Amino acid sequence: MKYFLIFVAFFFAIILYSQEGRAPKTPFTKLYLPVWMEAKKHCLEVAEAMPEELYTYRPTEVSMSFAEQMVHIGYTIELLTKRYVQGMEVTPNAPDASKMSKKEIVQLLKDGFDYTTEVIFTIEQGQLDETCKMYHSGNVVSRAFAFFYVQDHMTNHRAKSNLYLRMNNIKPPAYTW
Repeated sequence: MKYFLIFVAFFFAIILYSQEGRAPKTPFTKLYLPVWMEAKKHCLEVAEAMPEELYTYRPTEVSMSFAEQMVHIGYTIELLTKRYVQGMEVTPNAPDASKMSKKEIVQLLKDGFDYTTEVIFTIEQGQLDETCKMYHSGNVVSRAFAFFYVQDHMTNHRAKSNLYLRMNNIKPPAYTW
């Protein structure tokens, strides 16, 4: 099974590389790119599935609205990539979702995904081998491993957003992989 999954990852990587005309520089990022691209595609499908008039929906008083979930994803993809993968000092400055249209939020998502995709293509092995300390847990991990945190954080909020769709009787996009 392990070898089958590796084969599938390489197969998708080859397809992506031929479309992009370039390839990531490291073995890890070559394997990771197709996973990231699938996550991007699915997240954008979730964002598009919610009608703009329901972007203000929040299931409880203390929950983020759908728009806030999407802005949080789009904004933090780049922030977490800069902080943990690239080792940059960044100061959070999140956009106000209540002042953004659906179109602007979807563009923010695309920009966040594009930023991290570019890092996947250009990061060198030496930087991936460096370590960083995770802010909330204090765990020390490689910068390569930090890519998983960026994606896991996005997936957490995307899954919540999927539930928001269901709570509004909207069938979420099918998850594929």
